[in-house]
Amino acid sequence: MTQPLPRSARWKVALFSSAVTLLAAVGVTLSTSAYAAAGCRVAYTVPNQWPGGFTANVVITNLGDPINNWNLVWTYANGQKVTSMWSASYTQPAATVAATNMSYNAAIPTNGTVQFGFNASWSGTNTAPTAFTLNGVACTGAVGSPSPSPSVSRSAGPSPSTSPSTSPSPSTSPSPTGTAMSTVAAMQPGWNLGNSLDATGADETSWGNPLITQALINNIKAQGFKSIRIPVTWGHHQGGAPSYTIEAAYLARVKEVVDWALAADLYVLVNIHHDSWEWIANMPGDHDNVLNRYKAIWTQLASTFRASSAKLVLESINEPQFTGSSGDAQNATLLSELNTSFRTIVRQSGGGNATRLLVLPTLHTSSDQPRIDELVSTFTSLNDPNLAATVHYYGFWPFSVNIAGYTKFDATTQQDVTDSFDRVYNAFVSRNIPVIIGEYGLLGFDRSTGTIEQGEKLKFFEYFGYWAKTRKLTTMLWDNGQHFGRTSFTWSDPELIAQLKSSWTTRSGTADTDQVFTAKTAAISAKSVTLNLNGATVTAVRQGSTNLALGSDYTVSGSTLTFTAAALTRLYGSRAYGVNSSVQVVFSQGVPWRINFVTYDPPVVSNASGTTGSFAIPTQFRGDTLATMEAKYADGSNAGPQNWTSFKEFDYTFTPNYGANTITLKPELFNDVNDGAKVTLTLHFWSGTLVTYYVTKSGSTVTGSVS
Repeated sequence: MTQPLPRSARWKVALFSSAVTLLAAVGVTLSTSAYAAAGCRVAYTVPNQWPGGFTANVVITNLGDPINNWNLVWTYANGQKVTSMWSASYTQPAATVAATNMSYNAAIPTNGTVQFGFNASWSGTNTAPTAFTLNGVACTGAVGSPSPSPSVSRSAGPSPSTSPSTSPSPSTSPSPTGTAMSTVAAMQPGWNLGNSLDATGADETSWGNPLITQALINNIKAQGFKSIRIPVTWGHHQGGAPSYTIEAAYLARVKEVVDWALAADLYVLVNIHHDSWEWIANMPGDHDNVLNRYKAIWTQLASTFRASSAKLVLESINEPQFTGSSGDAQNATLLSELNTSFRTIVRQSGGGNATRLLVLPTLHTSSDQPRIDELVSTFTSLNDPNLAATVHYYGFWPFSVNIAGYTKFDATTQQDVTDSFDRVYNAFVSRNIPVIIGEYGLLGFDRSTGTIEQGEKLKFFEYFGYWAKTRKLTTMLWDNGQHFGRTSFTWSDPELIAQLKSSWTTRSGTADTDQVFTAKTAAISAKSVTLNLNGATVTAVRQGSTNLALGSDYTVSGSTLTFTAAALTRLYGSRAYGVNSSVQVVFSQGVPWRINFVTYDPPVVSNASGTTGSFAIPTQFRGDTLATMEAKYADGSNAGPQNWTSFKEFDYTFTPNYGANTITLKPELFNDVNDGAKVTLTLHFWSGTLVTYYVTKSGSTVTGSVS
């Protein structure tokens, strides 16, 4: 299913290539009789805290020589006690905590990072620790006390953290050998520098992101990415007809960022981005002016980059679309004209552009069969071996925004992944034409990465990575700043990036759920979850650093994992509302699967009043979490926007606030509610509980009641 409305201006919103490159950059010469330089920095944050408990994230940055196997130690001053940990194992006999790597995150390269998180208990005061030691070395934020190991001696030179004041020269290495297929394969995996140079305001910070730095680019390299897509919107920095000259300073800035990425030994993809909907979309009614302006941009870019490394890749246009056309046939003709003009201009500019890899999109970068067929026709007519196709993928639309009841990664959502990737494989890859998934993610990420429940989100990306790898597709994560911190160089969701990284090489086991609910008033009994083994086997079930006992704590029969009543009694502990503990199901391959054990009682809602611009349902969540919401009129017809379904869009029409104990109903809901009509809301919670609530709009006034 395709999205009913085009996304238009969607608010989408490293190490050097080797240790030798890094050493040379900071004036280091090899020595066989020295010690390994050691140093580290730790960022400890508490994103969530509630009475008696909190969640913490820890980011370790290795400032010294590469580490293989790590142990981080800190001490609490106020009796805090870790209850569960993910992406690390731990021991805490008293006030001191020792966290140790898992098998999949044991290595930390120089200037590289690893992340882990945990839940813990507290009372009275929750003072954050400030002193950490990594493998016995105090993390002071500087390179200090050495640890024995063959390593390096240092000569005079700038600090490794100092960025050059001038742009590095672009790579002059020979063109990568091989075919377009092998080049695109070498670009896997890729990352998008979104909402920066593609911003449509005055400069790259106008959409809220900071200035791009070389340190950011280097950190992306250190995360394991092989390519970076740099979307650029040119029209706001372009003069008028007939020359349509790009501002010299802006073009120089783009080239500076490109050169940083090339110096980091990344493949780099540059395009024309939001110009696609801002003015290129007017091509049906303003053909000649649009085409001349488009050609002028590519003429200037071809000249600027003709001597750049062959690792620079050019993309004709992002998400092409046309306004006021006569239909599909004209759209196909116009896009083919743009793609053909782009290819001709770049090839005729000579230099490295004569054989540079060029990327051509489908209309809207859609993977629908008619759009693919149109692009295949263009490829056939151009007959150029150094071309690649590109489409974007944001998932089965109802799932990707959480609407129409698609709260889970079900068979329909999985089939959409399979079908989309199979279509581009059959049309292009099977004919030795490579395909780049130039952007991927979930559309709900544009508002909140929590729009889709965590476990369902992880299952989507596990399968996405697996099937893309099966179909030999290169994938480039869309990141407008919501995933990788542009200055902190940390991931906002460590579990998500761990799943993505794992999917680049192997499959991971998952389960039908990551939440096991037990009512506070109910007796504890054995509970089962169904595993999606994905070719793996269960090797352990672990709480923190302690393995649960097979047989007495849990059993595995085929794909069924069962927790005994005795184990659950221990895991639920005092049975306070919310997550009482977590375990990691460890598989023979890939990353572990976290399961939370949650105590709840049915949520309780209360009467309220407000306005269409500000209304919230007072809600005692009592440990439960909201999955979705239905809205219907008294006659059973669907109420609110997108009334082809009773299930409303998460975050767009409603959103829970667990800290404030409210469910906000947004103006977008009331904008499409009949005045004076009583609307029945059915609140669906992840425990399976359904709660009914009623709202009535009278002008701008809203009243809410439980009956």
